[in-house]
Formats: sequence, structure tokens, C-alpha cells
Amino acid sequence: MQLFYAPDIVPPEYTLSEEESKHCIRVLRMACGEELHITDGRGNLYRCEIVDDNPKRCRVRVRDTNSEFGKLPYRLTMAVAPTKNNDRFEWFLEKATEIGVAEIIPLATEHSERRTLKPERENKVITAAVKQSLKAYHPRLHEITPLRQVIKQPFDGQKFIAHCDAPRSALGKAFLPHILHKGGDVLVLIGPEGDFSPEEIDLAVRGGFREITLGSQRLRTETAAVMATALVAAANESEIGTDDRQPSSKPVQ
Repeated sequence: MQLFYAPDIVPPEYTLSEEESKHCIRVLRMACGEELHITDGRGNLYRCEIVDDNPKRCRVRVRDTNSEFGKLPYRLTMAVAPTKNNDRFEWFLEKATEIGVAEIIPLATEHSERRTLKPERENKVITAAVKQSLKAYHPRLHEITPLRQVIKQPFDGQKFIAHCDAPRSALGKAFLPHILHKGGDVLVLIGPEGDFSPEEIDLAVRGGFREITLGSQRLRTETAAVMATALVAAANESEIGTDDRQPSSKPVQ
């Protein structure tokens, strides 16, 4: 299945961007009459037929629509301090998108070594991963946000903080899969290379975040973030089932 991303698609016909048209016609060598799929990044998967194979303005006609394609039974928000080496953060963006994440919040913390991002570049990484892994939901990438703001903002779901320091609460630290409830909203905080400061950890615990470990190994920031994403996905795997990626389709009138 060839998947294209078009957040502004409106049936029954749509013209691909010049970049996507070139990829479709010149690179993939597709032609009139052939089928491709388009997602709007909001859960809709459109099965389309090429009706004009112009390499600059490829036009397609929507044949049917699958709504909530591949929808997960949970909604994960990963709040992660960007790494000094931006390639590592982009690697996290790619892998988290492939595994399953709804929102990504780059954090500004006391020990952060990177406080700026290139949103256009980072979103391209996410979009490429969406298409490669055949996702119909495009994760939302937030602007860099102060950790304290994330801690204080309302969140109706499970909240966790992974850190390397001694536990603050009487509950101690728990291995994430052991305390994670299936389904619902989940927010996980992952700190920078220098970890969260003691004051930040205290603030998070007072704000209702449960302290967690991601295993017995010491991990880089981006590895810890991918590990947390994978653990949440694995814990919910039994809820996903085998037919969730084959929802009923609705023909376009």
C-alpha cells in the first residue's frame, strides 16, 4: 500500500502537492487508473484512484474512506527533553511515531542542553514515519514547553516521571508495566542527559506524577523515551486485537 499524507484533503477529488505528485508519478511510476491511499492524519484513510497523472499536479478521486484506521486503545503523550545531538531526538520522533504516540512535548528543563528546535524539519521526520508505518494518525509535536508548565497543566490520566535519582514518595519507584492501567490517557516525562534536577522531581511528585523505572539498565534520553513508548504499547497490545487495522470502509457518494 502506497500511503500519502494530505491534512487538507476534501473528497471527492484532491490534487497532491507538487512534491507528492513527483514522488507518485516520477519515483513510484504510478499512472492513471492505479490506486493509492491518503491519510489526513486524523484517523481517516482514503482509498483513491489516480485520474490525472500529471507529475506536478497529480489528481485523485476518493473511492472510499476508512475512519479511525488503526486507532489505538490508549492515548500517549511523551514529554521529552530534546538531546544535544538533534539526530538522536529525531530518531526518537521516528521510532515513537512507528510504535504509537499521540502527542510529543519537547521539554525545557534546568539541565536541558537544547532549547530550540526546527519544527518544520521535525514534523517532516514524523510525517515520513507516519507514511512508512502506514499510520492514519499524525502525532502532534508541541513547541518547547517548560517542565513546570507541563507538570501544572491539567491532565486526566496516568502521569509518570522516569528519573535516575532516589525515589521521593513512600511508594518508591515501580517498573512502568507493573503499574500501568490499560487504555486511557498516559503522560510520561523523560529528562535530559543530566536528568531532572532534585527540585523538578519533587515538583512532579507533588503534582501527582508516579515515579517509575524503565528497567535495570541506564539509558540515554532518546533510548529511555523509545523504551517508555514501547512499554506502554506492549502493555496495551492485548487490547488492540488483530482486526483494528481493517475497519469498515464507507464509499464516497
